Amino acid sequence: MIKMDESQYGLVSGPLSEVPFNTLFARTVVDQKIEGSIFIDDLHNPRTFLIRHPYGMSLLFGNTRNNDFNEWLRDYALNTGKTRKITEWLQTYPGSWDTVFPDLFGDRLVRSADNKIRNATDVIELNTRINFQFNKDAFDTIRKDIFPGNYEIIRTTEEIFNALEEGVVPRHFWKDAGDFMTNSAGFTLICDKKAASTAFASFICGNQLEIGIQTAGEFRRMGFSRYTGAAMINYCIENGYEPVWSCRLENTSSYKLAQKLGFEVVREIPYYKLIM
Repeated sequence: MIKMDESQYGLVSGPLSEVPFNTLFARTVVDQKIEGSIFIDDLHNPRTFLIRHPYGMSLLFGNTRNNDFNEWLRDYALNTGKTRKITEWLQTYPGSWDTVFPDLFGDRLVRSADNKIRNATDVIELNTRINFQFNKDAFDTIRKDIFPGNYEIIRTTEEIFNALEEGVVPRHFWKDAGDFMTNSAGFTLICDKKAASTAFASFICGNQLEIGIQTAGEFRRMGFSRYTGAAMINYCIENGYEPVWSCRLENTSSYKLAQKLGFEVVREIPYYKLIM
């Protein structure tokens, strides 16, 4: 295993482009829009790659039969040396990784639903990642019914950016408030003079914009995320971006919200939770 220097990240662009599902979080690391890390098997002819985003998402792709790299990967995933400081969610490509992992982790690879009972921390949990595709015709049909009433929706300000701290919030995806204000966009619904729900661009690569949404606990189950999500989609349409949405299958609120906003399921991918 070798940690790449940022000056070498360009070598990863070609192989990454061959991954056929949503990799926007990995591309932001490769494009150095945010500070992540990339590990490879060989400095001069890399064939196996692990890209880590600081929010706790990672992508493993390339050659599945590199024994030295896989031994390092096993220790890394199980956090044998306690070097990994956060829980991480790992996607893999190609599909042959899914046959390697049972051999690599044995009985320490468990389904997420099964581990809810055990609550073990020395295992790798298998979940499912959902990729959606935006259907503009479906959104146009429902758009007129997504009306926030008397609630005000404003562009997310620097003050709101700095105030949002917990959950899926912009600070985890942009270098700082200045970076967000210059290179991203967001919309916040105000209720009782508070930032109740914020939808924002978590990743922008080319003409694709991935949407993130966070609603404050006291304002959940009030439909606010649908209003801010729709505002973000309208921004995408007006500015020539393709809206992108992904979530864990177990995240039922995000899964259902996506469909309420005109997104359709197009791909299901194994998703591995590497517990800290």
